[in-house]
Amino acid sequence: MVVETEAYRPEDPACHAYKGPTMRNRNIFGPPGIAYVYLSYGTHNLLNVVCEPEGVGSAVLIRALRPAAGAALMERRRGRPRDLCNGPGRLTQALGVDLTLDGQDITSGSLTISDRESPPEDIVETTRIGISRGTELPWRYLVEGDEHVSVPPKPTSGRR
Repeated sequence: MVVETEAYRPEDPACHAYKGPTMRNRNIFGPPGIAYVYLSYGTHNLLNVVCEPEGVGSAVLIRALRPAAGAALMERRRGRPRDLCNGPGRLTQALGVDLTLDGQDITSGSLTISDRESPPEDIVETTRIGISRGTELPWRYLVEGDEHVSVPPKPTSGRR
């Protein structure tokens, strides 16, 4: 279950679409439901889901998830039994996400995201983390109190 996300829109200076399409970011401008995967600081692949109509340049970063199955494989990939998916780099390492998934449809195939469960009611909206621009925007959403969230929200966060 996805327990933490961050939204990025084209008017947002922290969004890769902010300055328009390039070869590196072309998939963020693709149709909804495809993966936008990129290498962050030469270290971690980060998984985003394109969510607006084709050409808009908007995506949601998957920051953390609560593992429901496959923990043994995730542990092998991460080399440790804890902190499997509580951060966008850890999550992609645990899931084996690499740049070959960039542009792939994530509604079917080897990596899928679906809405089989009802969203939890204790979702908190707060400002995004790990960026230097657009930090005031309250576009980070997480399940309050979930142990798999990367960084707990500040006490002033609002409920959604």
